[in-house]
Amino acid sequence: MCLSGQTNEQKFKTIGMKTKLNFKRRSSCLLIAVFILTASSELIAQEKKSDDLKNFKVVVEKTDNGIKIHSVEGSAWIDLSFSINYDSPQAIDEYGMTELNKISSEKDSNLANFLFTITKTENGIVLKGIEGTAWTDLSFSLLENGKQTIDQFGMTELN
Repeated sequence: MCLSGQTNEQKFKTIGMKTKLNFKRRSSCLLIAVFILTASSELIAQEKKSDDLKNFKVVVEKTDNGIKIHSVEGSAWIDLSFSINYDSPQAIDEYGMTELNKISSEKDSNLANFLFTITKTENGIVLKGIEGTAWTDLSFSLLENGKQTIDQFGMTELN
């Protein structure tokens, strides 16, 4: 009888281990499936976002008094120049200087639909993409009268 009791315990342990292994295998498969679905949905969202962006290109220049921006393509304005205090953001859209609480609802199909803020810092420039940009934050060093070209995807070269 003693032997049969040990055999029953052995069976219970084996069944318990199989259950644990099956549970681990199923939960691992579930985690992998969730990861793949999440990754693919993010890639689709990024691809869609890139397709929705319209081309714009501006050249940012840090001046003694503030910032000068020259539009190469995608906006209704050609040149913007303004005085700005350090760490004080200025909103810019396809129509020029604006305020974040007064965003234009007019959309022109010939223009890129973008909105970003630009801030002059002691070390350079900080841009925050709000609409129509693939980037959310750009920051770069810029010497006085130094220039940097920006487009819907970020920092670029002027061709």
